[in-house]
Amino acid sequence: MAASTPTASPRTDPTRSDRTRQVAVTLAEVFCVIGTLVGVGVIGTRVEESSGGALAADATLIAPAGPAFSIWTPIYLGLAAYTVWQWLPDQATDRRHRAIGWLAAASMVLNALWLLVTQQGWIWVSVLVMAGLVVTLGLLVARLQANPSYGHAETVIVDGTFGLYLGWVAVAACANVTAAFVASGVDPGGLVAEVLAAAVLAVAALVAVVLARRLGGRWAVAAAIVWGLGWIAVGRFTDEPRSALVGVAALVAAAVTVAATARQRTTAA
Repeated sequence: MAASTPTASPRTDPTRSDRTRQVAVTLAEVFCVIGTLVGVGVIGTRVEESSGGALAADATLIAPAGPAFSIWTPIYLGLAAYTVWQWLPDQATDRRHRAIGWLAAASMVLNALWLLVTQQGWIWVSVLVMAGLVVTLGLLVARLQANPSYGHAETVIVDGTFGLYLGWVAVAACANVTAAFVASGVDPGGLVAEVLAAAVLAVAALVAVVLARRLGGRWAVAAAIVWGLGWIAVGRFTDEPRSALVGVAALVAAAVTVAATARQRTTAA
């Protein structure tokens, strides 16, 4: 009797696994869109007005000025483009999408969850969610680094989107933690508060250096970090609470970010 041809088990069928991942990414994107509609006030309260105003642009010394949040436009457009991109026939079985797909879906869910949590005023829970988002995106971009891009479109849609995403949430996490402390009544005020804020920005600069070294000096990550730090500086120079010390510290942190990224790129070359 001729031996029968073995068939792949549904549990190990790579085609089915790929399809499951694609569907999960798509559902996560839908959830992310819903969360965004809540966060911008279409079906909920705007972020800056939620949590008792703890996340407003003038709430703390680390809060970026309002225009900084326009970076979400390219990030959200990029996530939508990635969701479509990963459905293309050539992308379904691609090693990069297999490596990052579930992390991408998790990042979208965590982003929406953060927006929903802040609606409830759970500021410290939002810190935990933000921490999870930073870790998720860090792992995702590290996997992109381990699996190099193979074309310009791939680089822009995937590396560009998640690079901006990671860089921005790295800065947003610092602002989130600061807002949580201030909302909890931990606000020494005066010079002490300014020095502590400068210390937080020093930590942000250190994080930027680590990301540059670990991720090959990605300009998308650096650009988002510099964008966030730059708008923190603008906020402190032009809006309340004013602080020249914190403004200068933010600019120095931005300069360190650029220098670390440029150095890593030069070393890698």
